[in-house]
Amino acid sequence: MNKDGPNDWADEPNTPNDSPVMPKGGWRRVIGRHSGERPGPKLLCIAGIHGNEPAGAHALRRVFCSLKERGIPFQGELVGLAGNLRALKAGARYLERDMNRMWTDELIARALQPPKVGAAAPGPGSGHDAEWAEVADLHDALEREVDGAKRDVFLLDLHTSSADGVPFACLGDTMRNRRFARPFPVPVLLGLEEKLDGALLEYLNNRGVITMGFEAGQHDAMHSIDRHEAGIWIGLAAAGCFPGPMPEQVEAGRRLLADARGGLPKVLEILHRHALRPQDDFRMRPGYENFTPAQEGEVLAEDKAGLIHAPRHGHIMLPLYQGKGDDGFFLAKRVHCFWLKLGAGLRALRIDRALPWLPGVRLHPDRPGHLLVSIRISRFYPAQLFYLLGYRKWRRKGGYHLVSRRQHDLKRPRTLCLRPPGAP
Repeated sequence: MNKDGPNDWADEPNTPNDSPVMPKGGWRRVIGRHSGERPGPKLLCIAGIHGNEPAGAHALRRVFCSLKERGIPFQGELVGLAGNLRALKAGARYLERDMNRMWTDELIARALQPPKVGAAAPGPGSGHDAEWAEVADLHDALEREVDGAKRDVFLLDLHTSSADGVPFACLGDTMRNRRFARPFPVPVLLGLEEKLDGALLEYLNNRGVITMGFEAGQHDAMHSIDRHEAGIWIGLAAAGCFPGPMPEQVEAGRRLLADARGGLPKVLEILHRHALRPQDDFRMRPGYENFTPAQEGEVLAEDKAGLIHAPRHGHIMLPLYQGKGDDGFFLAKRVHCFWLKLGAGLRALRIDRALPWLPGVRLHPDRPGHLLVSIRISRFYPAQLFYLLGYRKWRRKGGYHLVSRRQHDLKRPRTLCLRPPGAP
């Protein structure tokens, strides 16, 4: 029994499944749905949370078509959701604000608040303009898929970038996420989302969903669609949606992504983020792709203040060659497998419980998974100590660093519930 939801793309005329053309009338929130004969895990795929990144939506159409036409044995469910519908229609990263920087408890509670009676029509700054409405609608769709799920729920967030390069995965550093990412033959990037605030993956991860971001390549490249398709098939296999022999598409996808990876390291971590302000007039030097090596002192870009040099050796990640964006570039370095295995062993032993015993370190009184680390004393502790235990997000708060990690590192919560405290 293959169930395709009422919003499945196949109901649209004149939209062949392999054509990178927007469906007539624009994308719908639910791109497609495929359910198996037996209960099992659920894989959610979100495409186009940035509107100039439609490759994932086109790849989902291909996968739904193959599952439907070939009768592949299947258990559980695959659901494809479109992110920023208005921005996808406009072909813009976003209309008024980045939708992938709005996923905090406070901002989601605001987005879910109904407009006040007699309030002015929605518009910029109203709290219910384009991206606020999109976030509220996508959150409602995710709630319907996630809340109360009895089995594991996985999420693939499908992205492309303004620069081309090798496809890679972005991972919040939990052991559950690591297990999901292991079958993907692409470089895995740790610490990217921890450099950002309000990312969708962090929000869902902290509610018990197993998450991974997947970057396929340049926005308009046909191979980005192919790579996303490969990633979706591998994601289905990693989630456990195939009860029998693996479909040929899974192995073909692994070969495609492994060939693209070449000899790059399996795991890297972000060392540096070059943040931008609208008035900076940032211009990246031409010729950089994801994983391009950079030497300390190399001129990477320029802005109104002058030349911008690489602060250290590393691999360039996500260099900005588009008009909109808050990140000029990132620098990453290789992580040796010894450190990954050591961290996994320490977490299994729950060594993290000893961190509040260190001088200058204490648990945050109100926020689970957060530590307050004295800035005066923190210089004596190597950051790697906290990284090993998953504490990769550092924010300065007065005389302390607010240090956090993703929740549900080793096992899922008893109940999955997306709605934040204080939301209607």
